[in-house]
Amino acid sequence: MSTTAGLNIIVIVTDSMRADHLGCYGNPWISTPSLDRFAADATLFEQAYPEGMPTGPVRHAFWTGRYTFPFMAWQPFDPEERTLAEVMWDQGYSTSLITDVYHLHKPGTNWGRGFDSVRFIRGQEYDPFVVDPSIPVDLTARHKLRGDDTDAMWRPRFEQHLRNISGWDWWRSDEDHFVAQTAKAAIDWLESHKGQRRQLLWVDCFDPHEPWDPPEPYNRMYCPDHSGPDLVDPVPGPVEGYLNEREMANVRAQYAGEVTLVDKWVGQLLGAAESLGYFDDSLIIYTTDHGEPFGEHGIVRKARPWPYEEQVHIPWLLRLPDDAGRGARLDAFVETVDMMPTLLDFAGLQGPPDMHGQSLLPLVRGQAESLRDYGYAAWHGSSWSIRNLEWSYIQWLRAPERDADKPELYNRRSDPQEQHNVIADHPDVARELQRRLMELTTRLRQLDRE
Repeated sequence: MSTTAGLNIIVIVTDSMRADHLGCYGNPWISTPSLDRFAADATLFEQAYPEGMPTGPVRHAFWTGRYTFPFMAWQPFDPEERTLAEVMWDQGYSTSLITDVYHLHKPGTNWGRGFDSVRFIRGQEYDPFVVDPSIPVDLTARHKLRGDDTDAMWRPRFEQHLRNISGWDWWRSDEDHFVAQTAKAAIDWLESHKGQRRQLLWVDCFDPHEPWDPPEPYNRMYCPDHSGPDLVDPVPGPVEGYLNEREMANVRAQYAGEVTLVDKWVGQLLGAAESLGYFDDSLIIYTTDHGEPFGEHGIVRKARPWPYEEQVHIPWLLRLPDDAGRGARLDAFVETVDMMPTLLDFAGLQGPPDMHGQSLLPLVRGQAESLRDYGYAAWHGSSWSIRNLEWSYIQWLRAPERDADKPELYNRRSDPQEQHNVIADHPDVARELQRRLMELTTRLRQLDRE
């Protein structure tokens, strides 16, 4: 039995947070003091990856401990699956979900399954929350359509976003923003459950997911000289022919401003947890689901199912209530399937036998140097990738914008942004990584049949 059995667990997820946009991961120009401070008191995983993307598959892996990419895309839980909340409830834990991720609220999705309490904060992105068609909206103030056949899809979505935030008068202050509402709801929960044990609190914030609409001063923090409208939600797709250099710089700056805004409110939540004593009796994890592209491979937003570094490298910070792992930075590959085994290990609970992931606690406590030799990141049915510390290999399955017969290889040490495909120079390396990738998927499928 774990020595921490019966203690509390707090998991904070902020959607679409690029690792390289946090100071603790080496970013020199974006202010993230709260997460940097937390990282200094926690274990930072340098090589964390989501095995399957985007939002839905990552939560699926978080809450089942199972790989998704060889089997499924975005879909509800299977009735036969045992979710994290169900497993913990069945063994004496109380579980709560607080979130503004409106995808988790959609009909038929059953993402709140098993939680004792669920609080949905409505109105994010294109959530059909404010539905009065008489509310005036002006797309030119914050959006830019492409002027092609995609307009029929994106115009009503952008109009919905503007209606949703109209009640806040364009964000009177950051107190009105969704990340603030979610953090404050979580702080209320911490205060009302102070002194209780065997609690799981899962806080799932949609920001810094688009729309990137931070209020003042965050909207000018990284583009003080910008004039004209802020493009808070570009249409996903190629940058060329759509956004000019000034507009693309403004989009990046709005995202960066929202990263700093999110850092402030995650900091408020972490500060409340510390002052209320949760740092003394809780496992606390901060992470995300995936990143965001800003032109590194010619696209903006998650417009293509491409497992390049800017979309798949995620931050992961873990703090134990004892001194283990404080300030450590580990190169071991960790994945989203490791979340559930880690939480159950800390709680001293028995997990389902079909979990694929492993507990991260032996890494944090110095009892193991690694859990696996490679990190995997994929989009079901479209692209798979595998990485070690030196190389990254991408296998295309179905990607009209890429040649499915031509895999790619990158040297991570000399080319960390994966810009120069060197597969022609190192075919033996590519073959070995492909073999390892196929070996994993074959083993997973065999396990699934057993």
